[in-house]
Amino acid sequence: MPQLIPTPWFYILVFSWMVFTAILPTKVMAHKFNNEPNPQTTEKPLPLPWNWSWH
Repeated sequence: MPQLIPTPWFYILVFSWMVFTAILPTKVMAHKFNNEPNPQTTEKPLPLPWNWSWH
């Protein structure tokens, strides 16, 4: 049975895992998102008083 001969398939498996563990993570981690979150302050802005012209 040719499926039981591991010679070519083992090398394909090892090479594919080398690609997955060495090349792809560096490409994924180098990706830059367009919408980076901006750091916000913890201070709440004070509300502006209303100018009631009839009071």
